[in-house]
Amino acid sequence: MYVLILGAGLMQKPAILAAKSLGYKAAVIDADANAVCVPLADEFRNIDLKAKEQILEYAQELQKRKGLKAVFTAGTDFSASVSYVCQKMELPSHSYIAAENASIKTMMRRCFQKNKVPSPAFTNYTRKEIQEFESNPASLIVPENMKYPFVVKPVDNMGARGCRMVRSKTEFLSALTIAAECSRSGNVIVEEYMEGPEFSIDSLVYDGTMTITGFAERHIKYPPYFIETGHTMPAVLTKKMHDELISVFALGVKALGLTCGAAKADIKYTSKGPMIGEIAGRLSGGYMSGWTFPYASTVNLTKQALLIAAGEKPAEIEQLRMSVDYNPGELCAGMPEPFKLFEIPCKAASAERAWISIPGKIKYIENINDYTDKTVADIFPRPAATIGAVVDFPRNNVSKCGNVITTSRKREIAVEAAEDAVSNIFITLEPCNESTDKFLIKHYEKDEDKFPPSAYELIDSSFCDELEGYVPENAKTVNHIPEILKKDEYKDMRDWNYNTILQTAQKFDILRPSHPKISNSVFWKAVLRGGVQAAVYVSDSIQKKFVQKN
Repeated sequence: MYVLILGAGLMQKPAILAAKSLGYKAAVIDADANAVCVPLADEFRNIDLKAKEQILEYAQELQKRKGLKAVFTAGTDFSASVSYVCQKMELPSHSYIAAENASIKTMMRRCFQKNKVPSPAFTNYTRKEIQEFESNPASLIVPENMKYPFVVKPVDNMGARGCRMVRSKTEFLSALTIAAECSRSGNVIVEEYMEGPEFSIDSLVYDGTMTITGFAERHIKYPPYFIETGHTMPAVLTKKMHDELISVFALGVKALGLTCGAAKADIKYTSKGPMIGEIAGRLSGGYMSGWTFPYASTVNLTKQALLIAAGEKPAEIEQLRMSVDYNPGELCAGMPEPFKLFEIPCKAASAERAWISIPGKIKYIENINDYTDKTVADIFPRPAATIGAVVDFPRNNVSKCGNVITTSRKREIAVEAAEDAVSNIFITLEPCNESTDKFLIKHYEKDEDKFPPSAYELIDSSFCDELEGYVPENAKTVNHIPEILKKDEYKDMRDWNYNTILQTAQKFDILRPSHPKISNSVFWKAVLRGGVQAAVYVSDSIQKKFVQKN
């Protein structure tokens, strides 16, 4: 008997392993024949995940051969393909229309609007309209129902690809163009920006019940883009916020028509209360459903979701629910035929953190596997961030360099261990690289240009005037930190990989105990702009130029 799994990337690894643990053969499809989990499949077909009819044909073939028990995905944006096949073959799943509601952002927003589910104001633009704006920029129509800033994103993509904040009309057309390029349909949605802390919530929906199976804080940084630098569970928030967020999530699930399978929300708590960013008809990606929730709860969530897809009861969830009867409050009481709600609590904590790089070309990577601390559970370098690869500061959630996952009985220990692990992973860039040089010397002329950000956000002309003198050849840089950087207001500042300025100096001394003579101004400007990675790059570039000259 087969389970058909859509996707052979790392996010689908828990699904492949869960299918095998339940005694099924894992038939896996992906457009990328070289995807990382292809070797784990019992059978692999090179099929695009949006090719519904081709997927259906393969599913029917599997059914005729040895039987097909379920069709499943997690961490992809193709739950509609799953539901299409399941509906045709009478297998358990969300309905196809519900899955489309949860996949196409304009349909999702209309469902929320119709059912009065709190969510941002929106409008949408077609590819044709955007092309007309590109031909005649003066014809650009700015939404009248919302104020700057607002958010532009493709209607049908994930991982924050093509998604950015627009803070003025001058940013609007280019944002539309990029979002359209990242959209499978070419259509773009523009939404009111929601200010407030953001959370991810996973759930399983079946038999008129909704069980919350993960509640995490999302850490989003680096506007105008929305880069998730990590997430932490359990989330720390008041019971009032917690209950209201879950209640609005349940209202959104009901509005979309999701009834049989997983449902995942990205949701904010704003000055107006909870507002839904998105709800997907699948388990979350970003390591949450497959790693951090199982670590924090001891529940194999993917296995439980797969049981539902196979038409069986999720035994572990059923057993846990016997002791937890969760009712999140009055907001759900207003729903017609409300779900009976439950929540699986975290017994421990788990944190995920990403590490990122300044622009350049990777020469080598250090300290990526040297962890004896059992708190560090997993280290996942991204396939695109390997020796010889060109890297850039991320503009979406698929262009980071890697992720660390930790787990502990205590939340603060999990967080500290994750950030410490990230701070010690080091990417050396090839010296004398045009893209790295451009990043280091960039001067901002207007507000919109302030991306990528600086590591310590302290650079301005008057500040840099105080960084004078020289770091003598092979001298310890910790002994030459400018007095201005020792002030209390700068002491605890951390770069994007969680290093303080003092730690940056200490790590440079370890990484480059022998280095050329460097201008103090040049060195510390590099540190402030790009952290220890930039400091090493500057040293290596000066050394290379010296060798070439002599």
